[in-house]
Amino acid sequence: MLSILGFGMVITFMYLIMSKRLSPLVALITIPIIFALFGGFGADIDEMMLEGIKKIAPTGVMLMFAILYFGVMIDAGLFDPLVRIILRFVKGDPMKIVLGTAILAMLISLDGDGSTTYMITVSAMLPLYQRLGMSALNMTCVTILAGGVMNLTPWGGPTARAATALHVDPADVFVPLIPSMVIACAGVLLLAWYLGMKERRRLGVVSLPEGGSWMDNSVSDDGNALPTVEDAEDIKRPRLLWVNLVLTLALMTALIMGVLPMPVLFMVGFAMALVINYPNLAEQRRRVVNHAGNVLSVVALIFAAGIFTGILNNTGMVEAMSHSFLAIIPDSWGPYLAVITAIASMPFTFFMSNDAFYFGVLPILSEAAGNYGITPVEMARASLAGQPVHLLSPLVPSTYLLVGLAKVEFADHQKFTLKWAIAISMLLMLGGLLFGLYPLAS
Repeated sequence: MLSILGFGMVITFMYLIMSKRLSPLVALITIPIIFALFGGFGADIDEMMLEGIKKIAPTGVMLMFAILYFGVMIDAGLFDPLVRIILRFVKGDPMKIVLGTAILAMLISLDGDGSTTYMITVSAMLPLYQRLGMSALNMTCVTILAGGVMNLTPWGGPTARAATALHVDPADVFVPLIPSMVIACAGVLLLAWYLGMKERRRLGVVSLPEGGSWMDNSVSDDGNALPTVEDAEDIKRPRLLWVNLVLTLALMTALIMGVLPMPVLFMVGFAMALVINYPNLAEQRRRVVNHAGNVLSVVALIFAAGIFTGILNNTGMVEAMSHSFLAIIPDSWGPYLAVITAIASMPFTFFMSNDAFYFGVLPILSEAAGNYGITPVEMARASLAGQPVHLLSPLVPSTYLLVGLAKVEFADHQKFTLKWAIAISMLLMLGGLLFGLYPLAS
């Protein structure tokens, strides 16, 4: 019964947001409450929702101050040199623009934070897409897929979760994955070339003026767009470029080393960045207000997702759904559990959070696989194949930031990107098989 209730809740939720009958924010709050009441959990629903919100609160705080920190860095012009190099390369060629988007997203994704990648990539590339009349869905597609592959670094999240859940060394999981990641990155670049060629055939190559003057009016003044490299010069801090770079590198190093919890690091980093770049109190307020729209829209969705996951986990629906999946696997499929896990990670991480999958479902799968000689580290690697698909889930808060900044509909982004995300996940899986990262059978 719980399994049916859980799948019914997820399917209903997905249908309502993809058909645009409800906004994701409203659906994340109301749908789980309705299904919890229908399942007879009314007496405990308040505690379930609060527990879900508490668990996701650190993520909300981290994203809030990460948006503010990198917003200040973008305002101050930290990423202008990198962006100018990319812009100088792509010029008015749609194919080069999509390729440049993918390359920029891959480089920025090395810090393991999706929100950072989306903010920097969109702020740099969106004016080009708008100026040439290109579809922003191409940008959101290659950006999120680049992030889905590069997010497999140990500090990105999924690898650490898989290693922790199965009690293996993250380095043993990640290092052998690098060749598969290279293949998947090549797949993202090939996709970017294909999408860019389609746009080139549709629009042609546009000759843009030198110096970037074409960017002046490319972004509508709606108060929600991140600053571009050509925004008002009075907020730029070119003399503090190296100071900001050192601060950002120190922050990234501290994140990787785990010196302090991520929310605390970003809070401290934001405070330091604001004081260093904008010591004037009035200007500090303006910088915060400038990014308040992005902060509010993302954080609201995060806490709404906390209600959804809180009810999904605490009612026992997630556990019931995972056992239902295991029950339909015949014994003869046992030697192929690593490959089955790689394939299953796509829908599982789409319909539930990474925490629910890696800490709830993966240990069950790994225990069963052990009976067939498949090691936990091999199962951990296999479980990561679905991450490009996972990022399209409505339960991933940073994805709302991406579509919000790019001004595209969440459902349109899902429909456009899903097939390509599955293809990149399959490349990760095939790379794992090719390099013997997990067995096909034993």
